[in-house]
Amino acid sequence: MYAKIRDTKIYFDIEGLGLIPYGSKMKEKPTAFLIHGGPGADHTSYKPLFSSLTDQLQLVYFDQRGQGRSARGNKDTYTLENNVEDLEALRAYLGLSKIVLIGGSYGGMVALSYAIKYPEKVQALIAIATAGSYHFLEKAKEILQQKGTPEQIKICEYLWAGNFKDEKHLSKYFQVTAPLYSLSYNNKKNTYATHNFKRTILSVDAINLAFSTFLREYNIVNQLSKITAPTLVIGAKEDWICSPEFSQEIAEKIPNSTLKIFENCGHLIRADQPVKLIQEITNFLDNL
Repeated sequence: MYAKIRDTKIYFDIEGLGLIPYGSKMKEKPTAFLIHGGPGADHTSYKPLFSSLTDQLQLVYFDQRGQGRSARGNKDTYTLENNVEDLEALRAYLGLSKIVLIGGSYGGMVALSYAIKYPEKVQALIAIATAGSYHFLEKAKEILQQKGTPEQIKICEYLWAGNFKDEKHLSKYFQVTAPLYSLSYNNKKNTYATHNFKRTILSVDAINLAFSTFLREYNIVNQLSKITAPTLVIGAKEDWICSPEFSQEIAEKIPNSTLKIFENCGHLIRADQPVKLIQEITNFLDNL
């Protein structure tokens, strides 16, 4: 499905009922927006993992502007500010009041930024393996020098500079660095990361713009106290690009927050510990 909002066209998909029988009445479930990372990826890696949350939530998956199945356009508009405003426009387009936000990595940055600007629209917030400032870049470069192979270090230069040549080049980056993102990537029994890398529609313009411009200045740490919704912050002990210290920083700044740091887990928590991830989210939602 597509929504023509603002100056673009956003692809979205909905899973689960919003209104359900509840005894002699009908009950409305909260609606959650799942905000994908990258930038330059799409929503598909969240399927079908988060499907089990439909017992508690109606789920809205969507691709951010210029990414996945959403419309391409002026690449200079692929900014964090526009991602936040597109999210707000999609909420209004669907006729929703308050929403639950679930965002991982860059999607977590979008979720946090939205919750700062539109706190009255957020029922609950779940920020997974993300950061509140550009300092995550500096730390990631340090970790890469300690843990990365020569090939990984070399190809990451294109990430830091934001100058991947095309989608094929970006795909190679994810193939080379996959063991950094997921500790279980080389486990033949765990094909989650492998399959999702192949299914994802990549956008080189979105990731190049982010890493060459606005992520270098991104800093919302001092505004996190504006977030009023109950918040679950999840980090990973072995996350190379959004080190767990940044999850801790986020949780410390948000008044009504809970922090969970997963051991033996990389940036792709949904690949390394999917069962525990869903359980933590379910428990959090149960206590709202």
